[in-house]
Amino acid sequence: MAFDTPMTIERLPGKAPGTVILRLTGPITLTTAAPLRAQFRDFDPPLLTILDLSGVPYLDSAGMSEIIGHEVYCRDKRARLVLAGVSPRVLQMLKVTRLDRVLTLKATVEEAEAGA
Repeated sequence: MAFDTPMTIERLPGKAPGTVILRLTGPITLTTAAPLRAQFRDFDPPLLTILDLSGVPYLDSAGMSEIIGHEVYCRDKRARLVLAGVSPRVLQMLKVTRLDRVLTLKATVEEAEAGA
């Protein structure tokens, strides 16, 4: 998969009221992050936003910036952001930048919804 392939976003309701799942597919890079930025700006954060990253093979600094910006916004609104299904490559980038210590990561969407 080329890193400039368009990223798609599917917005799904979570099992609990106040939960939204954003299923992302494709790399999140400078050239593909605009739809994610628009999605984040399109709504006040629900109580819980789950970013399903299981379809994201790559994340660059622009993508990380969008996610961190939304994390800060969620905290300001007393909402939660959880990343689920993070691939090994993306997880490595989060570890190198120590963002794995700032963001909440869960193995699956189901774990994120359960609060496990």
